[in-house]
Amino acid sequence: MADQGSPKDSLRAFFASCPDMLFVAGSDGSLQQVSGALRRALGPAAAPGATLASLVAEVDREPLAAAWSRLQQRAEPLRLALRFRDARGAEHALTCSATLSPDGDAIFGSLQGAPAPEASRSLKERILDQVVAHLPIALWAVDREGRFGYQDGRALEKLCLAPHQCDGVSLFEAQEGSELAGEVKRALAGEPIHTCDEVQGAHWDSWVVPLRGGDGEIEGAVGVALDISPAKSAEEELRSRLRQIEKQQEVIRNLSTPIIEVWSGVLTLPMVGIVDSVRTADVMDSVLQRIVEQQARFAILDLTGVEMVDTRVASHLIELVTAIRLLGAEGIVAGIKPNVAQTMVALGLDLSQIVTQRNLRAALSYCIRKMNPPQLTPSPSPALASAKQSSGAAERG
Repeated sequence: MADQGSPKDSLRAFFASCPDMLFVAGSDGSLQQVSGALRRALGPAAAPGATLASLVAEVDREPLAAAWSRLQQRAEPLRLALRFRDARGAEHALTCSATLSPDGDAIFGSLQGAPAPEASRSLKERILDQVVAHLPIALWAVDREGRFGYQDGRALEKLCLAPHQCDGVSLFEAQEGSELAGEVKRALAGEPIHTCDEVQGAHWDSWVVPLRGGDGEIEGAVGVALDISPAKSAEEELRSRLRQIEKQQEVIRNLSTPIIEVWSGVLTLPMVGIVDSVRTADVMDSVLQRIVEQQARFAILDLTGVEMVDTRVASHLIELVTAIRLLGAEGIVAGIKPNVAQTMVALGLDLSQIVTQRNLRAALSYCIRKMNPPQLTPSPSPALASAKQSSGAAERG
């Protein structure tokens, strides 16, 4: 009887001549043995020492890693459609099947060519795999009894869950009375649910919708939770910036319309630039408040720096002067430019009750004169004058 050689030699010969693409890999995915057919299909890169992940397209590495982890944790066979690259860089759609060795120290696997189109996975399934692998979502499904039959997605890690960790677990028993259990019951009754909430420090945009069979009957519920934490953070940052801008605008408004006490009891408001309705309304509130606080007798509106006013602004100024008068003070308009004066006249506004002055200096002088009127020396009475004359004549005699 011919010498059959050692078992290792037989195994080596088998891998060299086997027409199927076979491999033995370690728990870390490194290839320990590969068949000749696999090396011929994928080239020299498919050699012992290389990792299985290094042979697949980059977009498929994460799904492979997730499936590889489930294979080791649950000892369930792996079957996954992947794209492998050959020595020329061309991609080949292959199905990877693998199982854990009896002693758990190695993983036996094989690659098969893409199945015929009629038996291939549907486009929806392939799209779902890519969505689950790359988008920040948690996707799950339960049956009518609330038992999880599917659970996957990149966002599960934020919920401190692993893919398929809850498979077979009853949601109604694990989270009895919870908000999620109530939403699932409503979905099982035919009502789609949409919520936005915060869980585990992350913000989620979530949907729970009925899962219907081919006959239209509700067979369970599907849940999708999208992690919107980055968008929420960006929204909060934008709101913070808007609040900061509003505060800055308020400071600018205050600086652009300062109210100055130029003399005891005399306030002046120098206005510069374009005066609009919003600004004049703010000015009215500020001036009236300061008049009351400081018991001012005069308020000078200095329009020297104002180039243009419209009908509403002119009306506001007249209303402001009227309001100042109602508080017991006197409003004075100073420094009106020719074009502003022409505009106010053309608008037909009644300016007869408004005191105007050429400039701020003239207005201030007016206020000082009004507060300190000149003291007139009284004329002597006729009797007093006659007595003085008599006294003078006696002194001369």
